[in-house]
Amino acid sequence: MIEATVAVPVLAIDGPGGAGKGTVSRLLAAALGWHYLDSGALYRILALAATRHGVGLEDEAGVAALAPGLDIRFGTGDDDSVWLDGEEVSAQIRHESAGTMASVVAALPAVRQALLLRQRAFRQAPGLVADGRDMGTVVFTDARQKVFLTASAQERADRRYKQLIAKGIDVNIGDLLADINARDARDSNRAIAPLRPAEDATVIDTTRLSIPEVVAQILALVTENGAGVS
Repeated sequence: MIEATVAVPVLAIDGPGGAGKGTVSRLLAAALGWHYLDSGALYRILALAATRHGVGLEDEAGVAALAPGLDIRFGTGDDDSVWLDGEEVSAQIRHESAGTMASVVAALPAVRQALLLRQRAFRQAPGLVADGRDMGTVVFTDARQKVFLTASAQERADRRYKQLIAKGIDVNIGDLLADINARDARDSNRAIAPLRPAEDATVIDTTRLSIPEVVAQILALVTENGAGVS
């Protein structure tokens, strides 16, 4: 059973917030006909669940204990909905405050361990596109294709600003840039699974690329390297 699971191909997409991972990964999953894992949303959902259950975000054991019971579902393609226990929580977890809370719980070793098996369980035939910050370095180290998306902090702040304004969320671009820089530093310097490209990852700077251009580049890599062939 384990061998059969490992044989399922994985496309690991890592990178900082705002680099385009989510949109690109959903489109790739739809194009390939594969399953999709938004690992960042898992941490956001877990942080949301903790607040709903009155568990402090720095209560490592308490937060980790909530992880196994989460019922989570993601949309693919143009559907960016996220569901927790049958309730759509997309709006709640996409807010910047949710990202900050997620970064706090993601730094807790017991929480990362608790979510590790949940993430690996998404690996099902015919394949999986996994989006996150440690997909290629920790969760799916044997992924047949690893990509690290990046972009300048200012570009990522601009993109996030447009996304949130479009969703009717009032934000300040200066605050967004400060939050992005702070999270980059926190994620890159944490002791457990720091944000960095896997040694065998292809790094793509998306600052001046459109979403279709990034998707096309990655699909070409998958085809060239045979990463989508079982």
